[in-house]
Amino acid sequence: MSILRSLIVLVVIIAGVFLVMGYVGGLRTGQVLNRPDIASSDTAQQARERGAEIGEKVGAAAAKVEETLDESALTAKIKAKMALDDSVKARAISVTTRGTTVTLSGTVDTKAEHDRALALARETDGVTKVIDDLHTR
Repeated sequence: MSILRSLIVLVVIIAGVFLVMGYVGGLRTGQVLNRPDIASSDTAQQARERGAEIGEKVGAAAAKVEETLDESALTAKIKAKMALDDSVKARAISVTTRGTTVTLSGTVDTKAEHDRALALARETDGVTKVIDDLHTR
């Protein structure tokens, strides 16, 4: 999963670099700002400011992608643990993750299954809080 995360972050950063290079290149050739009254130092400053804005947006997008991948990884870990545990019916339990908080919802057959599902979620690395929305038949 870390290889996929690294690959996505790299693609986002490369896309941002190409956007910045294209914008700055356009400024140098006069394609973006075709105004002779703007001095080249003003144009360069505008390009730097625009590049910084784009860089911030790329950084925010990369952070969001990484957060989403982390949430998906936590969800997958918990679902895998449940699927491998004979005392829990993983298909009947929904796992959603927001940050490091996991919510378990659905209907279980017994109190033991309920407790085991919560324990599996709580003992998963990276989980800081488990919200119990499980119901027993």
